[in-house]
Order: sequence, then structure tokens, then C-alpha cells
Amino acid sequence: MKNILTSAVILATLTAAASAADLPRRALPPAPVPLPVFTWTGAYFGINAGYITSTKDVTNTAGVIRTSTGIPLGNYSISVPLQRDGFTGGGQVGYNHQFTPGSGFVVGVEADAAYTDLRGRNSYKSNLAGTNSFRQSGDYLGTVRGRVGYAFDRTLVYATGGFAYAGQTYRASLFQTDIQPNYYGSRSRTETGYAVGGGVEYALPTDSFLNFFRSSAVTVKGEALYYDLGTRTIPVLPTYRNVNAFATRFQNEGVLGRVGVNYKFGSY
Repeated sequence: MKNILTSAVILATLTAAASAADLPRRALPPAPVPLPVFTWTGAYFGINAGYITSTKDVTNTAGVIRTSTGIPLGNYSISVPLQRDGFTGGGQVGYNHQFTPGSGFVVGVEADAAYTDLRGRNSYKSNLAGTNSFRQSGDYLGTVRGRVGYAFDRTLVYATGGFAYAGQTYRASLFQTDIQPNYYGSRSRTETGYAVGGGVEYALPTDSFLNFFRSSAVTVKGEALYYDLGTRTIPVLPTYRNVNAFATRFQNEGVLGRVGVNYKFGSY
């Protein structure tokens, strides 16, 4: 009897073990897939548009009044306001490097070129004779600048500065009569100097209605720059037989504010 009970227990144990072996094994849950982290590293290109205005708005003219035989009668000097402002629009290319993905320091370089409708003109009746007229225009402005900033994930705050250049045209006409000016000067040059400023740039989410590429590579920015291209003095010489000569100094300083859109190569 004892042997029968022992055999039954062993048989039941073996049957239960065999049944457990036939049960399906419980699969481990899949490992979570890490979400990609946005980085500002990469090359980009884009367009911009905004408003530009001069901050130094005075021309200065000086000379010596002489008799027909060349004897000096006295000095002549005038200062004339010459406000200039207008539209600016163009494009930019650049490259950024972010040291740590997500949030961290970002350095880069950017080059841009833009059309500028920066024109000013002023005419008034001279206290000697005729009309004095002054004109200054800027047709384009470009910069090559470094950028240093800090990224808060998709928001980049940066400072910028570097080389600036612009196309400028200067004209001065003194003692204009009904026939022609008695003295006239004109110059067209590419002026050089520097530009500094800062801005904020934001990378659009893929589901934003403004993200027309439906990627994480479209950014929008707002930027302000101050530029200084120095001064330019041009000779204002007689247009026919005369013994006098003058010189007019123009100034080239201003600020601009603009917004832009960039497409960055490499979303993450």
C-alpha cells in the first residue's frame, strides 16, 4: 500500500511539471525607444526682412570763400540733417555647433546680404546764393559675423558681431541756380566697418502649421543689429571757373531690426 501511494505522488508531480512546461512563456516587455533630442548643430540657410534706420543724421560742409583773385574772405560751414530709413530684405547662410544636445552653449558663424532702401535727401535755400542739396543712399548691406548663445532646448538666445560692408552713394550740390550748381561732388563706394547685436531663434515643432517642411529643421528668429561704417568726406568742387572749393562729410551708422526663417540641415 505504501509503495502504491509513493508511486502515485511521484506520478502526480511529474504530470504537473510536464503540464507547466507546456504553458507559454511570459515575454519580457520591449525596451523603451529613447526620444530624439533636438540639437542646433548643422548648416542652415534662410531669408529675412525688416526695417533699417540711420542713427547719425547730420552732414557737415566746410570751405573758404575767396574773391575772384583768390583772397580769402572768410570760412563757410553748415550742418544739415539727413535722416534715412527704409525697408531691408535678403538672405543668410550659416553653421552652428551645440556642445551638448538639449540645452547648452552654441557657437556659430553667419554671413548675410540684404537690399536696403536707405535713402535721404535735404534741400534748402542757401544764405549766400541759390539752393544747397545733399543726398545719401544705401543700396545693400552685408555682414560676416560670429554667434555665441545658449540653447534652452528649441529656443536659442544669442549675441553676434563681426565684419560689415555696404554700398553707399553721396551727392552734394552747393549754391544751385536755375542753370546748374556752382559746386558739385559725388561718390559711390563700398564702405566697411563692423556690426554687433543679438537675437532669439526658435525651432518649430513638426506639427506647427508654420513648419511647412513638416520636420524639426525649420526655425524662426528675431534679430537687432547696430552697424558702424565710419564717415566719408567728398570734395565739392566748382562746376565752372571759380576759386572756391568745399568738402562735405557724411556719416554711416545705423540700426536694423528684422525677422527671418531658416531651414537647418539635419533635424537632430
